[in-house]
Amino acid sequence: MLHEKIKEKIIEAMKEKKQVKLDVLRGLLSAFTNELVVQRKKPSEILEDISALKVVQREARKRKDSIEQFRKGGREDLVKKEEEELTYIIPYLPETMSKEEIEKIVNLKKEELGIQDKSKAGILMGAVMKELQGQADGSDVKEVVESLLS
Repeated sequence: MLHEKIKEKIIEAMKEKKQVKLDVLRGLLSAFTNELVVQRKKPSEILEDISALKVVQREARKRKDSIEQFRKGGREDLVKKEEEELTYIIPYLPETMSKEEIEKIVNLKKEELGIQDKSKAGILMGAVMKELQGQADGSDVKEVVESLLS
């Protein structure tokens, strides 16, 4: 289970004296606890892998968004910090699909739903994201959908 694996990695990070890694892993553990509370479970329980994965993806997305914003603001010091934190989260993320694989699925959904114009891009995007369930990056899916409908 991902939740238990991260608990073990916290102990490793303490032994290695890697403070950033330790902070990131503790942050993930805290996010898992918050998710358990949201699901009306005891904070001492272990989160199922599906929910834990969603939490990890959300944390990775936060870092990516921060990196983008800090770059726009010219804060390279903060970009570096967020990138370092992201490197400790990435190993817990599943492999994401390539754009070619995404394109095949988008084409199938496009035909299935009979979508031809850009006005229905949101419907197509939603259907594809629901089917992929975290197997692909949302920005990649959006890019493919837009390119196929233009």
